[in-house]
Amino acid sequence: MGTRRIRTACTAAAVAVVAFTGCESSPPESSGSTAGSSASAPAPAPSSGGAPTSSSESRTTVASKLDVPWGLAFLPDRSALLTLRDKAEVLQIREGAKPVSVGKIDGVEPNGEGGLLGIAVSPQFASDKRVFVYYTTGSDNRVERFTFDGKALHADRVILQGIPNADHHNGGRLEFGPDGRLYIGTGDAGETSHSQDTSSLGGKILRVDQDGNAPTDNPNSGSPVWSWGHRNVQGLAWDSAGRMFASEFGQNTWDELNLIRKGANYGWPVVEGKGNRAPYVDPLVQWRTSDSSPSGLAIGTDGAAYMAALAGRALWRVPLNGITAGTPERLLDNQLGRIRTVERASDGRLWIVTSNTFRGSPSDDDDRVIAMRPPL
Repeated sequence: MGTRRIRTACTAAAVAVVAFTGCESSPPESSGSTAGSSASAPAPAPSSGGAPTSSSESRTTVASKLDVPWGLAFLPDRSALLTLRDKAEVLQIREGAKPVSVGKIDGVEPNGEGGLLGIAVSPQFASDKRVFVYYTTGSDNRVERFTFDGKALHADRVILQGIPNADHHNGGRLEFGPDGRLYIGTGDAGETSHSQDTSSLGGKILRVDQDGNAPTDNPNSGSPVWSWGHRNVQGLAWDSAGRMFASEFGQNTWDELNLIRKGANYGWPVVEGKGNRAPYVDPLVQWRTSDSSPSGLAIGTDGAAYMAALAGRALWRVPLNGITAGTPERLLDNQLGRIRTVERASDGRLWIVTSNTFRGSPSDDDDRVIAMRPPL
């Protein structure tokens, strides 16, 4: 595919539906307007209160005054690479130091919710120095591989292209799984038919190797599709047993936390949230869209899922017990504003990326990356 240049430069009363029950949504990133879903019976709305949260003394500001940050991935030296969506720029950030630009990505065309989105570091980075980014062009979303020499990113090759794009529902999360494969969360790009069409890369979780090839143990030979029937996946994480979870924006009613199974269909646009309708898989937990609009996802050292909420302006903690979930807790309720990304560092702390310079009410220091240690 060729090489290109890079310019260096709820509380206990929360949510209500757990255990096999399940939105960035159509603009804005809260609730949507596309047609055609059904929802389960209403659940009680989460409380606006929260479990005890960290004092300011337990929080470390890693970086501040950032312009629409999006994806974050850790390097072996405990620094992190951070994408700036609209600037198409990658920063290296570390505690106690100013962010340093390590390059701007050629070909990125920011558009609404699109731009430079997810980033992932190879599990073999010590030897291969590879970094992967997901971004929007004028014609599609794609994944490109780079090498990082410690100072600058260098373009290698586009490994996957043709993911549908629009000004909303671009997905964008990249994460390496415990199997060493690269997983990619995509959105339906506002066209609901993509999600049930297994020949489309939209509305899916994709799984590829580092060259962009579909592994032979994927559900369908030669296809990168791992699961489908998704609306807009922006969070991917695995527990200590290797089980995969994903956060997903709903439309007007339900946002979701899903337990992901190989080859499973998660129902969009036929169902939104819990549908009790075979063959579609219901979410583990569902939220009203005003309480969540989920983006990033991480599994903490306590085994719980921590899910970033944009419209909900919170971090949701969901206890996990194998293939079931406990009652979610709303943490950091409106303390940091909109939260885009959460990633777990090697020391067990959560690095939280805010999203107030896009559809938010930014403070003088926004946007920020905050490091916190659970319990929050």
